[in-house]
Amino acid sequence: MVTVVTKLVHCFHLSRRYGQYALNQEITKVKEKPPFDRSSSQDSVDELSMEDYWAELENIKKSSENRQEDQEVVVVKEPDEGELEEEWLKEAGLSNLFGESAEDPQESMVFLSTLTRTQAAAVQKRVETVSQTLRKKNKQYQIPDVRDIFAQQRESKEKAPDGTESQSVRTNENKYQGKDDQASNLDVGEKEQILPVPEETPASETDINLEVSFAEQAVNQKESSKDGTQKSQGNNTLLPNFRLPIDKTGTTRIGDLAPQDMKKVCYLALIELTALYDVLGIELKQQKAVKIKTKDSGLFCVPLAVLLEQDQKKVPGTKIPLIFQKLISRIEEGGLETEGLLRIPGAAIRIKNLCQELEAKFYEGTFNWDSVKQHDAASLLKLFVRELPQPLLSVEYLKAFQAVQNLPTKKQQLQALNLLVILLPDANRDTLKALLEFLQRVIDNKEKNKMTVMNVAMVMAPNLFMCHALDLKSSEQREFVMAAGTANIMNLLIKYQKLLWTIPKFLVNQVRKQNTENLKKDKKMMKKLLKKMAYDREKYEKQDKSANDADVPQGVIRVQAPHLSKVSMAIQLTEELKASDVLARFLSQESGIAQTLKKEELFLYEIGGNIGERCLDDETYMKDLYQLNPNAEWVIKSKPS
Repeated sequence: MVTVVTKLVHCFHLSRRYGQYALNQEITKVKEKPPFDRSSSQDSVDELSMEDYWAELENIKKSSENRQEDQEVVVVKEPDEGELEEEWLKEAGLSNLFGESAEDPQESMVFLSTLTRTQAAAVQKRVETVSQTLRKKNKQYQIPDVRDIFAQQRESKEKAPDGTESQSVRTNENKYQGKDDQASNLDVGEKEQILPVPEETPASETDINLEVSFAEQAVNQKESSKDGTQKSQGNNTLLPNFRLPIDKTGTTRIGDLAPQDMKKVCYLALIELTALYDVLGIELKQQKAVKIKTKDSGLFCVPLAVLLEQDQKKVPGTKIPLIFQKLISRIEEGGLETEGLLRIPGAAIRIKNLCQELEAKFYEGTFNWDSVKQHDAASLLKLFVRELPQPLLSVEYLKAFQAVQNLPTKKQQLQALNLLVILLPDANRDTLKALLEFLQRVIDNKEKNKMTVMNVAMVMAPNLFMCHALDLKSSEQREFVMAAGTANIMNLLIKYQKLLWTIPKFLVNQVRKQNTENLKKDKKMMKKLLKKMAYDREKYEKQDKSANDADVPQGVIRVQAPHLSKVSMAIQLTEELKASDVLARFLSQESGIAQTLKKEELFLYEIGGNIGERCLDDETYMKDLYQLNPNAEWVIKSKPS
């Protein structure tokens, strides 16, 4: 970050031509460097990229002058700290720790028992703040003492017969020792607790460890670092080639889990993000949604949810606004080799007229797309993103996205972005994904269009991070730092988009733990019920046994494929057997054309046991996953739309 700001002292000099960003007297005294050109040093590329940023801001200003459709923002009372923390606990699925249901917090005990040390500390801090606020306001309902809540949590862990408490509160002393707090206390089929991690080679600098809590990693790093922190090093434009280590139980991506499990992942992601920011000393206050009077129809300045509701009447199941898809399509029709694509704006008056015409004719299908030039389509795309009533990165988390620039290392910035992407509403996340994939296609043609990842990041950052609804006013100095920071975040979002749409394994393991504990609780209730109904007990136990053992011998799984010619198959587990091999065996029974079509549509699913439902990636090793979840069923089916 320091490196970027240092370089920007020169770059900012270029912005004088754009008026509103004139330098103060001290900065103008800096000696001007000689003119630069695109082909010289890396520094020259950075400088030209920053020129792109300020030029884009000027284009935005001109565009807003030609569009007077201001949204009316309803002024809301600024919430106090206690109200914000109370909202945080609700978003984290812990609202029953206070309020009318506070007298029975047992519902949250299973959830709390799966938290890491740093996650528990983050929750405890917020509960204490809420408790103090509620006492000051003399709320009538019972307010639990935070010490009682976490005493119950510790007590339940201490009673664990497998000694998991010592593992769950322990910080891992090296990269993979003990895997992760959750992986180490994960109860799998009463037999397997964790899968051993390969020890052939130590993790390199570019490995991203998704098996250990990010906040716990930050604690370890601070403890092992001489000065207590590690600063980002090197040029921000030269990002490391971060990669995911191979996970034999399969990589879980957003969209792979059943809704009930994804909801738990989101609760945990919020707690983990807060814990990470707490450990690193970064303030994270969730922004309360601003009430805005918005349009209930149209294309521009319309909430994503309203747009999608309109669009799904035209195209059922669509997850990305149709106008957004069409604008990207129109840009690509003109060829992605066009020099200055995204950087060169369309004429402001023409863009305004096109917007009005699109609003009137888009859904009728009478709009003449031949009248839209490629640079016009690019300007309209940026306008669409910029004029969403609430930002694409969401009002609640926009400041958290901006705060990513303050994290000490690139790895921690990526970890925070990973959690923030998980926390985005589905519509925002899906639209962001489509945008980032398009931007990567533009960058893939950089040799001809001269749009490197940094150029694109500089042009797109103001469109994603400026939010008129929040009215974020700032000084020139803050604007200066924000320019570098948001461009850096945009750079990370583009470059590591595949990694950012991955659900960390430690979160999935926490969900597995919760499901296992809830299953145990359900079985206890069932046994109590069966004692009262003794005549059904023997019948139930026989059914339960047959459901698990049936006709499948040890080391064999039965895979169901209700939509294929071969509807069921017993498959012997081997060390090398992957999910892709299982699919291939079933598809080999299909005819040629059907085999090709179904190969793209069908996936192997892990269902039940300690997970609700999980779509497996092709590289999942089935024997390893079976050991993690021996009570699962295995089904081949298509992904829901």
